[in-house]
Amino acid sequence: MFEEVNNFFSAFGASVIVPIMIFIVALCLRVPSKKAMMSAFYAGVGLTGFDWIISAFTPVVTKIIRQMVNGTGIKLPVVDIGWQAGSLASFGSTVGLSFFVFGLIFELVIFALGITKVFMASNLWNNYGLMIWATLAYYVTHNYWLSLGLAFFMLLYSLVLAEAQADRWSDYYGVKNASVAAPHNIEQTLPAILLDPLWNLLGFNKVKMTPEYFKNRLGVFGEPTTLGALLGLLIGILGNLHSLTTIKAWGQIFQFAIQLSAVMTIFPLVTKVFAKAFSPLADEIDKNWQKTASETGHATNIIYDKKRWFLGVDDGVGYGEPATILSGVVLIPFMVLIAFILPGNRTLPVVDLISLPFMVESIVAITRGNILKVVATGIVWFSLGLYASSWLAGIYTGAVSHYGVAIPTGVVLITSFNLIARPLNALVFAAFISQSPIWIGLCIIIYLIAVVSLRRYRPQIWTYLKRMAEKNAS
Repeated sequence: MFEEVNNFFSAFGASVIVPIMIFIVALCLRVPSKKAMMSAFYAGVGLTGFDWIISAFTPVVTKIIRQMVNGTGIKLPVVDIGWQAGSLASFGSTVGLSFFVFGLIFELVIFALGITKVFMASNLWNNYGLMIWATLAYYVTHNYWLSLGLAFFMLLYSLVLAEAQADRWSDYYGVKNASVAAPHNIEQTLPAILLDPLWNLLGFNKVKMTPEYFKNRLGVFGEPTTLGALLGLLIGILGNLHSLTTIKAWGQIFQFAIQLSAVMTIFPLVTKVFAKAFSPLADEIDKNWQKTASETGHATNIIYDKKRWFLGVDDGVGYGEPATILSGVVLIPFMVLIAFILPGNRTLPVVDLISLPFMVESIVAITRGNILKVVATGIVWFSLGLYASSWLAGIYTGAVSHYGVAIPTGVVLITSFNLIARPLNALVFAAFISQSPIWIGLCIIIYLIAVVSLRRYRPQIWTYLKRMAEKNAS
C-alpha cells in the first residue's frame, strides 16, 4: 500500500496535490466554489513559480558559495547537498510513508479534539520534515514503533511552537488566521522568543534595520531591487577574492548582482500570488469567528479568544517578504565563515543556504522584521545546528544511501543544512534513539507542560510577544 501511495504522490507532485488539498479544505470551510477553485489554482501557480525561481537560482548561489569556500583552502568532511535527498529518502522508507499516511489522520484527529489549534493538514507536503527523522531513527534502531512514535512526538511539539508564534506570524505577514508549521523550520520560534530580551538589553531593538527604514532613509538605494543588487555585488566579490583582476570574475560578480536583484524583485510577486491561495480560507475563518463573537457577545479582541484557530500554510508565503529574504541572504556569507571558524564543526553548508529565508520566517515575525535581530538569532541557532549536523552526518549519509539516493562522487559524508541542522530536533532524536524510558519520558513531560501552559496562558503569551514586537517599531 505504501509503495502505491509513494508512486501516486511522486507522479502528481506538490503543485497538483497541494491545490487539491486546498480546494477540499476551502469547500469544508464553506468558501464559495469559484473562490475555492481560484485558491487551488493560485496555490499551484505559486508553487510552480517558487520551483522555477529556486531551481534556476540555486546553481548560481551554490557556485558562488563553492568559490568562496575554495578560496579559503579549508576542507570540511560533511557537505550539504540540499534537502531534496532527505525528502526522497523519507518517502522511500516504510516508516516515513507510514507517517505520511497516518500522520495526516493524526493531524485531523488532534485538531478535532482541540489538542492543537493549527490545522496543519492543509500543509501535509511539508511532513517530510518529520518523516526524515523517523527514517533516521529506524536506520539506527530498527525499531519501527519507536521511530514512528518519534515523528508523532515531533509533530506535537512543532504544533505547539506553531501556535505560540501564530498571532505574530499572522500579523506580520498579513495573512489572517494563518501560521507556518513546517516542522523543519518551526523550531526557530524557540530561540526567537528566548533571545529577544537579550537583544533588547544590547539595544538591538533601537537599531532601525527594517526594509521600511531603508526605503524611507535611502530612497532608491533602499528598494529591495537595489538592495539585492548591492548585496549581490558584495557576495560576488567574496566569491572572487582571488581573481578580482580578471574580466571573467567581474562578469560573474555583476551577473550575480543582477540575478539576486531579480530574485528580490520577482519572488515577492510570486509570493503575493501564492498568498491568494490561503486568503479566502483565512478570511472565512475570520468571518466565522466574528459571527460567533457577535452571537455570544464575547469580546472582539482575538488575542483573548481561546477558540481561535489557524490554517497551517506553506512557508513559501513568507519567503519573498523583504525583511525575510534580505535576512536570509545576509546570513549566507556569515554561515560560510562560521562553518570554518567554529571549533569542532565538520559541516560545510552549501546548497541549503538558499533556504535560509524559509528558515528565518518565525524569527522575522517575532522580531517584527528587525534584520539585526534576525541575523544575530540565526547566527546563534544555526551555529548550534552545525554541531547537530556534524554529529548526525554518518547516520544521515547511511540512511539516505540505504533508501536509494545516490551520493555525489567524491563526497564521503552528506547532510542537509535545512533538515538536519536543528538543535531541538537533534536533542529529541538523541533521547528517542537512546531507547531510555527516562529520556523519552522527560521529553513527554516537557511537552505536556508546554501544551498545558499554552492552553491556559495563550492570551498572556501572545500579549507578551506583541509587546516585545512593538519595541522594534521604527
